[in-house]
Amino acid sequence: MSDPITRPVVGTPRESVDPSAVTEKPEGSLPRGLDRLGERKRARLEQLAQATAEKGGVSLVRDALRRLRRNPTAMVGAAIVALFVLVAIFAPLLAPHDPAQRFDELTKNLTVDNIPGASSDFPLGSDPLGRDFLSRMIHGSRQTLFVGVLATLIGLILGVLVGAIAGAFGGWVDNILMRFTDVMLALPALLLAISLVALASRSSQWTVILAVAIVNVPIFARLLRGSMLAQRESDHVLAARALGVKRGAIVLRHMLPNAMTAVIVQATLTLSTAILEAASLSFLGLGDPDINRAEWGLMLGVDGQRYFEVRPELAYFPAAAIIVVALGFTLLGEGMREAIDPKSRR
Repeated sequence: MSDPITRPVVGTPRESVDPSAVTEKPEGSLPRGLDRLGERKRARLEQLAQATAEKGGVSLVRDALRRLRRNPTAMVGAAIVALFVLVAIFAPLLAPHDPAQRFDELTKNLTVDNIPGASSDFPLGSDPLGRDFLSRMIHGSRQTLFVGVLATLIGLILGVLVGAIAGAFGGWVDNILMRFTDVMLALPALLLAISLVALASRSSQWTVILAVAIVNVPIFARLLRGSMLAQRESDHVLAARALGVKRGAIVLRHMLPNAMTAVIVQATLTLSTAILEAASLSFLGLGDPDINRAEWGLMLGVDGQRYFEVRPELAYFPAAAIIVVALGFTLLGEGMREAIDPKSRR
């Protein structure tokens, strides 16, 4: 008989392995180097969390104030604004004389071609009517602050109302209100203010305030409406809707408070433009017609322009005061924007 055909051996037979000797790696296990790195990161995070908890944490307001104090430009603006506000508040105590009183020692040599200059009793000399120019400059700060703050406050209230309605309801309400604000924004601010003052039968201080306020309404409305639209799709608003919270409560408690930060910062910047616009209207003769009331724009337009060749200081001092105060509010507003808004930080 022939030998049986045997198949060639391809490989060695596999050795039997004891299943108990094999240790399976747990699911999600990492190599030793990555595991050590993760442990170090966790330890560092726990250390930072413990240090923050011991310090009591840092609120958003405190963090914004800390960033604001570290901004030298914002501090310069804050110093200018603080000085301006203090002079306006304590104007009756700081002014050496009554701003509406005419003095004999000033009027006796007063002519169209000769306006008395600085002296020991009158450091900035006389105005064209024989009144103390320094006292009128000091009291003019109070009038300028009153007009600028009140016009900005009225514009802020009306703008917040329009922007909140547009951002909360949306749809056709939003379209109508925003098209109206677009028309107002399309016109130059000063030209629109002049047109509004011209509609009044008689120009006064209040017509200037209302005109400047109306000009600033679309700025606040647009800004708040954009912030409100961003808040509508945020997680906390969606959660409030899912819980059945009414629309009014969502707008007033959740959307509006979180959207007001940018509007408040814009109000600081708008103060500078409000002061410039009010001074421009007074300079053009559309402001308060009372010549006894000290106001920087009126002093620059009536006295400074008319008697510039005789005594140019009558125009220099009011113009410099308006520029410095507007610059102070602008620097402070830009510093606040950088401190509050992370996107604007340098």
